[in-house]
Amino acid sequence: MTRKLNDGRRAAESGSADSAVVFLHGYGADGADLLGLADTLAPHLPNTVFRAPNAPERSAVNPFGYQWFPIPWMDGASEAEMHDSFQRSAADIDAYLDQVLTDEGIDQSNLVLFGFSQGTMMGLHVAPRRSGSLAAVVGFSGRLLNPSRLAEEAISRPPVLLVHGDQDEVVPYESLPEANGALAAAGFKVHTHVMKGVGHGISPDGLEVALGFVRGGLGRN
Repeated sequence: MTRKLNDGRRAAESGSADSAVVFLHGYGADGADLLGLADTLAPHLPNTVFRAPNAPERSAVNPFGYQWFPIPWMDGASEAEMHDSFQRSAADIDAYLDQVLTDEGIDQSNLVLFGFSQGTMMGLHVAPRRSGSLAAVVGFSGRLLNPSRLAEEAISRPPVLLVHGDQDEVVPYESLPEANGALAAAGFKVHTHVMKGVGHGISPDGLEVALGFVRGGLGRN
């Protein structure tokens, strides 16, 4: 049984939404951490609603934040606990996306998944395993988990943008070319952007590239 994800929502600036962006936050953060990006994106996407769920588990390292799954080398969880939590959260996100489509009255082809760090890991896992393709997947500062299973398990292949800082001290920059290679080998169309001199975060140039990619995925260019 999936868990209900509590979320934040920013309505479309035009008052009528025909598309949606769902943000998936990083480890120890919450949905509000990324929903603020809508302030920058919304003027360029007036018919887009923005949703940002909290992960279903309280963070083991930040009692005010949440996690999609525990990280053994950070919080002492076992590998089995990490695996089980990851799979359960993936099912939660999948069900949540279905609910967003129903709530907003939009088609899956007009839905963008936008992740940061651990949220990117979840997005890159969930999106390819959904029947019917999303408009686009944007992944900042994350990695592709279980790359060897991707080609066999992928049901759909939405376009993917990977963005990473070359000075990332949390998730190594090398995760970008590794994910790019695995996604491309599995038949995905992948775009990448390197944020020069940037650590574990989202820089203005990275967000500008992401905006262009989202607009393209939604047919706004």
